[in-house]
Amino acid sequence: MVDVPNRPEYQSELFKKGLEVRREVLGRDYVDSSLARADDFNAAFQQMTTEIAWGMCWTRPGIDRKTRSMINLTMLSALNRGAELRLHLKAALTNGVTRDEIKEILMQVGAYCGIPACLEAFKIATEVFKEVDAAKGS
Repeated sequence: MVDVPNRPEYQSELFKKGLEVRREVLGRDYVDSSLARADDFNAAFQQMTTEIAWGMCWTRPGIDRKTRSMINLTMLSALNRGAELRLHLKAALTNGVTRDEIKEILMQVGAYCGIPACLEAFKIATEVFKEVDAAKGS
């Protein structure tokens, strides 16, 4: 594992398996930075998220990454988890979710979870799309 601190929490095969997917979906720089910032207090959280969410869940064969991203957008929007929604909107684009599909996901959130959750998610998505476009020079 390159660029990952040599912590006991980061040594399991499940961690390594999850790390590979996590880097592919969220981007190597983001993930490696998160791991490098971890200290003795929160390294266990990095282990948990990498092993459970990424190593156990995202590597399962039952559904593809695009579908997993769509599900995550729905849950994070419904729960009003803005920071994670921002991160997973970028991941969803990486995983092939289109902006039109994201719009439809957020509309579904509005119908079933309420307009405030939908409004916040649309605001965040609009900001993320602007950032993505600016990075591409669009």
